[in-house]
Amino acid sequence: MTTSTRGARTPAVLVLEDGRTFRGRAYGAVGETFGEAVFSTGMTGYQETLTDPSYHRQVVVMTAPHVGNTGVNDEDPESKRIWVAGYVVRDPARTPSNWRSRRSLDEELATQGVVGISGIDTRALTRHLRERGAMRVGIFSGEAVADEAALLAKVRAVPEMKGADLSGEVATTERYVVPAIGTKRFTVAAVDLGIKGMTPHRMAERGIEVHVLPATATVEDVYAVSPDGVFFSNGPGDPATADHPVSVMRAVLERSTPLFGICFGNQILGRALGFGTYKLKYGHRGINQPVQDRTTGKVEVTAHNHGFAVDAPLDGPSDTPYGRVEVSHVCLNDNVVEGLQLLDRPAFSVQYHPEAAAGPHDAAYLFDRFVSLMEGQRA
Repeated sequence: MTTSTRGARTPAVLVLEDGRTFRGRAYGAVGETFGEAVFSTGMTGYQETLTDPSYHRQVVVMTAPHVGNTGVNDEDPESKRIWVAGYVVRDPARTPSNWRSRRSLDEELATQGVVGISGIDTRALTRHLRERGAMRVGIFSGEAVADEAALLAKVRAVPEMKGADLSGEVATTERYVVPAIGTKRFTVAAVDLGIKGMTPHRMAERGIEVHVLPATATVEDVYAVSPDGVFFSNGPGDPATADHPVSVMRAVLERSTPLFGICFGNQILGRALGFGTYKLKYGHRGINQPVQDRTTGKVEVTAHNHGFAVDAPLDGPSDTPYGRVEVSHVCLNDNVVEGLQLLDRPAFSVQYHPEAAAGPHDAAYLFDRFVSLMEGQRA
């Protein structure tokens, strides 16, 4: 429950499920909100983070101390709304300054009913989450502030992220088309599990006409567009609940149609191949994560937003019902699987975000790899 009243001087309190609390000031809407507390290490790109559907039901803690400098514009959103459940910053900008800015971040959060908190020690909060792991959290401000024991009981009543089936809550309900830029070369069916707007744009730049389909799309829906390739997007929730996308992907693999998956799509491919998935202690979120492409040895700085990962062996190819598969990318911070590549069929995936919104451009070549798969299949 929220109100649209802004209150920079209104007291606010953040309550974690283990009982630790942080007191600060209201930021954005005033009221109460709940979700999973996670932290993002990006020093820029907050607008893309806020509008990334993968952050649905998560309260994002920004590790960068000063947030909101460039305000909010109308060009950078990755979807039509803010998806984060709550927002935590240390020192919000007093006045935004950027030639594209249309309004302040505080105003945008309030307009969209997003409850946040500012003026707390986000470094201490981040260290706590790194030590204890991501956990449920509540932010309370204005009339929602009450006895801490009562607030803690509310937080502990919130469902956990593990076991949450959320992609259907953020995906499109109707098919739409992103036309190719310039000459059309290929048609791709993209299953929307929480897709970011920049992803079909990156494909369109390469002459791909992208048909974006709902998460509930069937195999018949996918092949009704006569695709040269099939794409599975990023999205929120626990991949262990995504039985329908897994079954659709297996049908795509059976037909040997070129396939590419990003983030949630990587986890779906892992499950389709017979691997398990698991929840990371505190996940990877930010635009500065080092990943090695094991096919070339190159190390990339990459953008991440995932709390789950694929449990696949790193020491060599594995046999699956669809041929051999190997781990193509690995995170150099913790050896988490960051990509899968089939050796006997035209399919691959990565756990991170090569569309660079926001983030570095090191991984843009992955869209070219997808194009190469479709070229090879056509030949």
